[in-house]
Amino acid sequence: MAILRASEIRGMTEEEMKKKLVELKRELLKERAHKAAAGAPTNPGRMREIRRTIARILTIMNEKKRQKNLNK
Repeated sequence: MAILRASEIRGMTEEEMKKKLVELKRELLKERAHKAAAGAPTNPGRMREIRRTIARILTIMNEKKRQKNLNK
């Protein structure tokens, strides 16, 4: 799975963002399990990349939610 840029995430619907968030959380869980079992991850930067992408999605979701509340 590739890195999602903020502009790509902003172009998604709320449902797509939620779906991607679930995917990324599952992938992070797999990476953590692999690290716990094997000791060293195959791609050490991948966990950081996943965590940052999750944070990026959550941030944009919160921005959109606030924007909706301000427009009411």
